[in-house]
Amino acid sequence: MSAANYYEKITEVLARIHSTQAEAIQKAGETLAAAIAKGNRVYLFGSGHSVIPVMDVYPRYGSFIGFFPLYDPRLMWWNVIGPGGARELLWLERREGYVEMFLKSYSLQPGDCMVVFSHGGLNAAPVEVALIARRQGLTVVTVSSHANRAVAAPTHSSGKALPDIGDVNIDNCVPPEDALVDIGMREKVAAGSTMAAVFIAMALVAETGARLRIKGVEPVTFVSPNVPGVGKDHNMQVFEQFAREWHRRGA
Repeated sequence: MSAANYYEKITEVLARIHSTQAEAIQKAGETLAAAIAKGNRVYLFGSGHSVIPVMDVYPRYGSFIGFFPLYDPRLMWWNVIGPGGARELLWLERREGYVEMFLKSYSLQPGDCMVVFSHGGLNAAPVEVALIARRQGLTVVTVSSHANRAVAAPTHSSGKALPDIGDVNIDNCVPPEDALVDIGMREKVAAGSTMAAVFIAMALVAETGARLRIKGVEPVTFVSPNVPGVGKDHNMQVFEQFAREWHRRGA
């Protein structure tokens, strides 16, 4: 019964994204495609659970070179308590100044794009990634809960939340509390933001890829070996080309 309730609720969320965010997703897709077509990069960032859509964009069957995920294991929990635990991560992603040091390892350049995922859109890590990217001349796309922005005051010293910063701001259409299913307690259960974020991420991959083809660009795609005609070494060649692109700037 509750599983059916979750299916109903998450279906409503995805339908709301489709009906209200199509224009923003199309605009973002055109922006990302234009950058990749010119040889620029589309960086992706998320911390905590918001790293999941970043991981799902690339490398992933059906995605392609042009997307450059930014991972920091200190902002990705791989334990519950202790080293790599959720408490430590939550503490760090709320500390101002940390991601500025993290981003120094990467060659962000004007003409590039930065896609930032964060359900709440308030923590220092995603907010500062967006602010720094804007300052360095990147086009910024954000994915967050606009309902959360409406009820929660910014906590960053800039006075900004994530959807205040982007050039294109996509609403994940998930309520502020994230959990969707009422089981008769004060707290609901079963979060919606991860499925919403991955849905938006794949929509961006689809939109970007289609617009690249319109521009006459054939994306170098990471392909399932189940696709007829794909050579056994195809994906290794994709990895090698990605490595060359990654090192072309030095980072």
